[in-house]
Amino acid sequence: MQDHSNIQTLTPRTFEGRKPKVSVLIPMYNEEASLDNLFHRVNSVIDTLPQYDWEILLVNDGSRDHSLLIAIRLHLSDPRWHYLDLSRNWGKETAMMAGIDYVTGDCMIIMDADLQHPPEAFPLMLDEWMKGYDDIYGHRLTRGKEPWLRRKLSMLYYNILERSTRQPVLKNVGDFRCLDSICIEALRRLPESQRYTKGLFSWIGFRKTSVPFEQEERTEGETKWNFLSLLNLAIEGLTSYTTAPLRIASVAGLTVSVLAFIYMIYVLVKTIIWGDSVQGFPTLLIVLLLLGGLILLALGIIGEYIGRIFIETKRRPGYFVRDYDGTIQNPRNK
Repeated sequence: MQDHSNIQTLTPRTFEGRKPKVSVLIPMYNEEASLDNLFHRVNSVIDTLPQYDWEILLVNDGSRDHSLLIAIRLHLSDPRWHYLDLSRNWGKETAMMAGIDYVTGDCMIIMDADLQHPPEAFPLMLDEWMKGYDDIYGHRLTRGKEPWLRRKLSMLYYNILERSTRQPVLKNVGDFRCLDSICIEALRRLPESQRYTKGLFSWIGFRKTSVPFEQEERTEGETKWNFLSLLNLAIEGLTSYTTAPLRIASVAGLTVSVLAFIYMIYVLVKTIIWGDSVQGFPTLLIVLLLLGGLILLALGIIGEYIGRIFIETKRRPGYFVRDYDGTIQNPRNK
């Protein structure tokens, strides 16, 4: 278990006269095949933890199947289960942001609806939370039957991200974690609409520790993450978490300029000593193509950041809610 805080500063949590309330946030998109199994697996765990009050919030991110109808049925059959129906598909990051705004617990556990995050890890996380830790993240011992290329690209991405920022980057760590209410409130105060939640978890700080778990295989349905969506998430993470790509573009431009200057001196000296020549056309063409490619790359990087600025300056709401347990009222505002 990895400890990111001084154990001497931990103060065990106490809740005099009441049970601590635990919220479980589960974003879902087209997960109708997994929800009944999820319901039974989660209930089999939380029923063994009567010392806590429980709130399970299913956030429907514009599912096109019967996920919402099943969520409504689960809510009617067990009052601990709630549903939040977003107006359309906003993406997992926004669905988590909406869930964070609506949960009411003293702490919150985030997990996936496909059960790759085992509910059986809840007791370990809550034990660490009661000890005084604020952010207990699940550390994957294995990545399951993930394709070799995807695994290598994921590790390469985290290595690049780690070297390009001063903030800590947690490898083999996803969204599966338990957050204290102090972390929940910190996340609510972050106003950006384009969010890279994994980076925000690290950015807000607080006392962190890890709980190991074996990532399970998806048993029902299909993954929503293909290569393009993962690539988009990686670009989102780099542009949200660090300005290093801009520095890389600047360094590349400076390097090419220095090399071009050296080459210019070489051509000048060669012309003075040996005279002018029409030779070197292929070299000139290669240099022009290289400079053109670098310029377009730099413009693309700058465009990514300008695009983010453009979207953020609109100050649009991050999401809209169609329904929360039959109403659009936020339970925190009651």
